[in-house]
Amino acid sequence: MDKILIYGYGNPGRQDDGLGARFVELIDKWIKEEKLENISTDCNYQLNIEDAAVIAEYDTVIFIDASVVEDVEQFRLETIEPNAATIEFTMHAVSTAYVVDLCRKIYGKTPEAYVLHIKAYEFDFKEELTTKAAENMLAAFDFLKGHLMK
Repeated sequence: MDKILIYGYGNPGRQDDGLGARFVELIDKWIKEEKLENISTDCNYQLNIEDAAVIAEYDTVIFIDASVVEDVEQFRLETIEPNAATIEFTMHAVSTAYVVDLCRKIYGKTPEAYVLHIKAYEFDFKEELTTKAAENMLAAFDFLKGHLMK
């Protein structure tokens, strides 16, 4: 059975930017209820280069993030191509493709990797999701449960 990591990231104190963390809370509850032993979760404010070591332990990694990309209506699951990685990091964060590419280069492992973009709207200093972002998160959650149980 494949080892799967669901990795949410974003700032829960910035309204919809907290979608990743809130999504992981839903997944954790579902994992416990269904007694799923092959799915793990992780969550952070941002991705870091050290996450390459974390994802090296898994067959599949699904990153969860708030999205403001215009062509994302509610959510979109996108394959991460590590070969397309560029050095896109600042002192604050790195891209998903960069983390997967670094994992490949350092550990010789390339987990199947995806990012689940969830449509976000507001990023004010509040610890609550907007109603529409919460609806998008629940739709994405239902989709991902079906995707994982195939």
